[in-house]
Amino acid sequence: MKLNIIVLAKQVPDTRNVGNDAMNADGTINRAALPAIFNPEDLNALEQALLLKERNPESRITVLTMGPHRAAEILREALYRGADEGILLTDRAFAGADTLATSYALAAAIKKIGSYDIILCGRQAIDGDTAQVGPQVAQQLGLPQVTYTRRIVDLQPEKVVVERSIENGVERVEAPLPLLLTVDAAADSCRPANAYRLLRFHRAAIPAEQAAPDFRYSAQLAADSRLQLKEWSLEYIGGDASKCGLQGSPTKVRKVENVVFQAKESKRYTASDEDLKALVGELLSNHTIG
Repeated sequence: MKLNIIVLAKQVPDTRNVGNDAMNADGTINRAALPAIFNPEDLNALEQALLLKERNPESRITVLTMGPHRAAEILREALYRGADEGILLTDRAFAGADTLATSYALAAAIKKIGSYDIILCGRQAIDGDTAQVGPQVAQQLGLPQVTYTRRIVDLQPEKVVVERSIENGVERVEAPLPLLLTVDAAADSCRPANAYRLLRFHRAAIPAEQAAPDFRYSAQLAADSRLQLKEWSLEYIGGDASKCGLQGSPTKVRKVENVVFQAKESKRYTASDEDLKALVGELLSNHTIG
């Protein structure tokens, strides 16, 4: 079976390193002040796409991300691992987007792509933890969706069977194609970069990078179209500017800060029978256990 698979990915600030300069004056994240990484659960989603392609070798994986020019780096990372194509959705009109504006822009780009069987994305991004973008994209496109996917069990021309995480267990769900799946961290971790693909695709670039005076790979890109990452604007996807960026975002972030919890008091227990008995008794009395 030949599948057209779209993976939605996001380059996110590493939220383990939040400092005082993490916020801009308008309430948006100062991404330049934080290290940028591939959103972890989007990597889980990419691995599910790669597993599908292994079972269906004629399939094609397109990775779509929205962000500034530097977000092209995660497109290259996806190519290193086995994706076929990368598209960067970038425009000043997208800046400051909340989940609603982001899902609108991504859905408009997916419509521009046109043909797809399965859309995969991480359950949530670590810079927001809302888990809203995937379901909102499905709603924008009028697609069925399965959230918290941990494994694709079976795929047939008109339906897919997946296992999804639920409270205290796992649920098996059957859904029709095309559809959108959000993938959580319980799914397989993404494979590392392939050495051969890394040597080849480290030259891959979006047009903005190719226009830089110090860009050295123009000849290679002219000879290999797979190195040419796509760069799409709001105008190109036919989007409505009033539904994008800050203008299209009803959610406003007031403040982001790094909170560290510290114990007000502590007790030390040894491995003696008396200390273990005392510890269990205290945990029972405050209903931590039992």
